[in-house]
Amino acid sequence: MRTLVLLLLLANLTLFGYIKLDSVGAGEGVRLGQQVQPDKVKLLTPQQVAALGPAKVAALADVCVEWGPLSDSDRTRALTVIEPLDLGKLITQKKVEIIANYWLFLPPAATKSAADKRVDELKAQGIKEASVVDTGPQRLAISLGAFRSEDAAQARLASLLTQGVKNAKLGQRVQAVQQTALVIRDPPAPAVVRLKELQSGFPGTDVKIGTCEKTS
Repeated sequence: MRTLVLLLLLANLTLFGYIKLDSVGAGEGVRLGQQVQPDKVKLLTPQQVAALGPAKVAALADVCVEWGPLSDSDRTRALTVIEPLDLGKLITQKKVEIIANYWLFLPPAATKSAADKRVDELKAQGIKEASVVDTGPQRLAISLGAFRSEDAAQARLASLLTQGVKNAKLGQRVQAVQQTALVIRDPPAPAVVRLKELQSGFPGTDVKIGTCEKTS
């Protein structure tokens, strides 16, 4: 009789332990189910990221602001005006190809040597985009830069006048050219605000906000 009572007691203890373990497991499963809810996790599109305010953008991880495209002269000027932001290693530069619809140029020179000499003079003035056109109907003309929009070309033309280039002309010319975009990774909020303010001073450029491109 005593043996039977002991066996019943042992069976009850085993059953009680199993029920407790099962309830603990179920409770943990419920908690995990409450914590991880895939249907409520949403990835932001680049457009949604761009719509966020500067403070929210700055709070996100792996977000990049891209400003461009910039010609050589505009790139130099842009780096100068954002220097007070002290972005340091957050800034990288990348080449981008654009389709330009407008260009600035000087009329064709009489000879190749005269064109080369004029380009050297222009570069000494800080006009680094100056180059001799080697082929086509504008051969020996001096290109002073290509632009996506007429506004950008007009703004650069005004700048050239202040640099003493009096006979530059604006014309239509469709061509693919390489320019530069500045990329700022995980920018602080003041930098995002400042870049958007500066954009208007660089016609033809865009400030884009989105997830950073993966590097190999």
